Order: sequence, then C-alpha cells, then structure tokens
Amino acid sequence: MEILFRYFPDLTPRQQEQFRQLATEFRGWNERVNLIARSDVDNLAERHLLHSLGIAKAVQFEPGSSVLDVGTGGGLPGLPLAILFPEVEFHLIDSIGKKIKAVQDMAHTLRLHNVTAEQVRAEQVRTKFDYVVSRAVTRLANFHPWIAQRYTATATASPTHGLYYLKGGDLTEELAESGLVATVTELADFFKEEFFETKKVVFVPANNALARGKRTNNV
Repeated sequence: MEILFRYFPDLTPRQQEQFRQLATEFRGWNERVNLIARSDVDNLAERHLLHSLGIAKAVQFEPGSSVLDVGTGGGLPGLPLAILFPEVEFHLIDSIGKKIKAVQDMAHTLRLHNVTAEQVRAEQVRTKFDYVVSRAVTRLANFHPWIAQRYTATATASPTHGLYYLKGGDLTEELAESGLVATVTELADFFKEEFFETKKVVFVPANNALARGKRTNNV
C-alpha cells in the first residue's frame, strides 16, 4: 500500500487502514469470484487501487455530491474513491450478481457507509447523480448513451460535473467516433510507474453528454 500513501500523503490513519483492509478483503474475494485476473493480484495496489484513484487527479468530488460507478466489477474505481472521499455518496452497479455481493461485503467490512451497490444495468438506473465514473467498460460511443440521462440538474449546470472514464492507449479515433467534446488527463503526469504511461482519465461534461443523449433519442 506504500505506493498509494506516497502519491496521497494526506490520507488519515483511518483511510490508510481502510486501504490495507480493502487489499486484504479484495484478495480473499478474488480467490472465490475472480474479480481480476489472478495473475495480476500482485499488482493490485498499483494497477487497480492507484489506477482507480487516478480519477482524483482529474476532479475533487464535493462533499455531499453523488457518484455512480458503472460496471464496477469488484468495486473499482468506486471503493477506493469512497475511501478517499468519505463525505461523497457512491452507488456501484454491475450486471453480475456475485461481483455485487463481493462489493457489498467489502463495503460492509470496511464500514463504508457512503457506499451502496446494486445488480443492475446502467440503462435501468433511474436515480440521478452528479458524477459518473467507470473503468473502460466499452468504447465511449457505446458507453455515453447509457448514462447521458443519469445526471442531476446541478450536474448539467456545472462545467466540472459529468463522466470521468479511465481509459488507455491512443484515444484519437475513439473520441472522434463518440462525437463528444472531451478533456483528457494524462495519468503519467502524476504517476511515474511504467503502467501509467498510456493511462488517461477522459472527462465528458454532464451537459455535453445530456445534449448528445437527446440528439440520439430523437433519431
């Protein structure tokens, strides 16, 4: 966990303990459910927990705001972000029930009272949120219509609220295909490990996604 504490030196002792506990619980669940490739468990801190926290290098969620994590899998990026932002409400969703069970158990064990988890598809969610986060569920052109209508009125009026999408590689073609105006944060500017050389956070403002969603629905 030292890599997390080095890049996030302001973590409280309670948060540090929660990250250690999350790593332990995650490994235990991974033996049963295969949340990530078992061959990659040794890289959990760097390639999964720290990668999830890369979103915090692109945005600081306001206390009292709400975040939807779509396709959370084993709770990434939602659980690490919930530890980092204890005054923010996180709702983690995935279509696979056994993964949601793991997420619910980990949140309970870590006493993350700001986390709820549900087995549901993004298109079926009716609650509104200030932010949406995800780790590369699919191409942006496929993903954004699922969440375009999921924003609160506050989010659509804010230039910093919207989708924060963890992606990798050359995104030129994918962003052009989406037709969305997006801002890209290079995680290599913050994290020096080789893994992050091509890793990015793509930000699509809520009002951008909403406008695109309305056009799509009118076709």
